[in-house]
This record gives sequence, structure tokens and C-alpha cells, in this order.
Amino acid sequence: MYNLRNRSFLKEFDFSAAELAFLLRLAAALKTARYAGNEVPRLTGKEIALVFEKTSTRTRSAFEVAAHDQGAHVTYLDPSGSQLGHKESVADTARVLGRMYDAIEFRGSAHAAVEELAAKAGVPVYNGLTDEWHPTQTLADFLTMGESSRKAYDQLSYCFLGDCRGNMARSLLAMGAVMGADVRICGPAGLLPPDDVRRLAAARASDSGARVTVTDDREAALAGVDFVYTDVWVSMGEPKEIWRERVELLWPYQVNREAIEATGNPRVKFMHCLPAFHDRDTVVGREAIDEFGLEEGLEVTDEIFESPRSIVFDQAENRLHSIKAILVATLG
Repeated sequence: MYNLRNRSFLKEFDFSAAELAFLLRLAAALKTARYAGNEVPRLTGKEIALVFEKTSTRTRSAFEVAAHDQGAHVTYLDPSGSQLGHKESVADTARVLGRMYDAIEFRGSAHAAVEELAAKAGVPVYNGLTDEWHPTQTLADFLTMGESSRKAYDQLSYCFLGDCRGNMARSLLAMGAVMGADVRICGPAGLLPPDDVRRLAAARASDSGARVTVTDDREAALAGVDFVYTDVWVSMGEPKEIWRERVELLWPYQVNREAIEATGNPRVKFMHCLPAFHDRDTVVGREAIDEFGLEEGLEVTDEIFESPRSIVFDQAENRLHSIKAILVATLG
């Protein structure tokens, strides 16, 4: 057992492998209890503020359902629901919310904002996503990979393909380095993680025994892995004008049949944090497919997304259980 009471959850590098493993065990236990119908509320009477600068399906739903299952109440503040960053500074908002709520979740652009909330609020603050990190997602991802492979966390091997500068590649690199996994981050030479993140990952890997690879060599990165992971090529808020350059750079890193076969692993699984542009059934996906004359999909083909290899909806569900573990561990 580890005492994480009143701790914020901002990025993976803030925790030890033992602390993250404890959260994963707690998430698994809470998942079992929910399915068995014998979950015990540990957060009765707690109040949690959910501050969303960026819209969300899974993060909002997971925090709301997790809080409700555990007896807590939430207040959802969308981009028009508070003065954060407009008429009131982040520091002032933190000090107001910290006097009314037991914890604060933040989902937005600048990681500095969630760091300042945590520094000033006096209550735990949770990073629901920033441009740099997405730690509640990677906690769910490790829970999913452990369930799917039945391997210990330090025996997992996975490859992220795509734009490696963004929050998912950074967080998967960090989580793998801390937990001792075989983590491979692969994309075009100009779209790899920044040097400071790579140095932190290397330092943590030296302690954990992790095998960390950052490369633009797709075949080498994919060889033998248990999981192939990708994310959208165009993130929320990015202008449409950058699409062509981005697609041309990332096209060789699409997750398709050839990429899956390059693993040489007949049991390899496909992962994605969602939403995914794998077909024409979304506005963005349809526009991009038409714009570039694609047959199907951007970062992943529909064939792979809809295949038995895909465990993306297991990941989505596990956002609930991993976020619930964070709430219980820090507030319960």
C-alpha cells in the first residue's frame, strides 16, 4: 500500500514505479467490485470541480461516473463556464476553487496551467489532458495491456507510431520508462519527442531497466512488439492548413495491414486513445479522406480499427477504472 492522499496527478514522471503499480492494482480491484456489484463508496460528500478548456467524451464521462460511483459530486465547468485565463488568472481561480472543492480536474492546452492550479489550489489536481501530457490515459493503457497480455508491466512491449511530439507519445514514453517496459516511439525525424523528455526517460529507464527506443525506423520499432499504438495526426485546435504537410510526413507511419505484419507477432493488438479517424463517419475524417484522396482512414485503416486485434474500447472503458483509482487513492 502507498499513501497518495492529497497528491496531484499531473504527469507520469512525478511517480515511482511502485506508486503507479499500486494505482493499477487499485484500478483492477475497483473494476472487479463494480462488475460484482459490491463497490464500496469511499468519497461520500466530496466535491470535485471539472474544468474543461478542451471538449471531451471519455475524460469527462470517466470522471463523472467514477465520482458518482464513489459517492462524490462534480461541477462541470466548460470553456464558457468559468473566467479561467480570461477575466481571472489561473492562480486566482485555483485559490477560489480550492476553497470550495476537495479536488480539481483540468483539461486544456498549457501544461503550465495545470501545474499552477496544483501549486495554488491546496487540493489535489488531476491532469485530464494538456498539450504535453496525458497521464490518466496511459494509466488506463497499462491496465489494458496487462489485462490483454497477462504480462507483468515490466515485460510489456509496445510501439507508438505517428507524431511523437504530442502528449500521447510523451506519456507513453514516460510511463514505459518508469515501469520498466520495452517502449518504442517511432515517427518522422522532425516529429520526435523533445530532447528534455528523452533525457528524463533515459534517466528513469536506467533505474527501472526499461528498454527505451526513439527512432524513425518503422520496421525496427515494430519488430516483435505486443501492441501497436497510434493517435490522430491533427490535434484539437490545430489549423486545417497544416494537414497536407502533416499527412505527407506521417503517411509511412499509418497503422495498416503492413504495419501489423511487420511486428511478426500473430497475437499483436492495436491501441488508440480515441477519437480515431479510421473511416468517413466523422466530419474531420470525411474531409481529410476527401482532401487527400485516401481510400480509408488517416492514422489507422478501418480494417485494423474494426479487427479482432483492436482493443480500443477496452482502453476507453478502463479510463473509468483508472481515474476512479486516482480519486480513491488521493481523496478516499
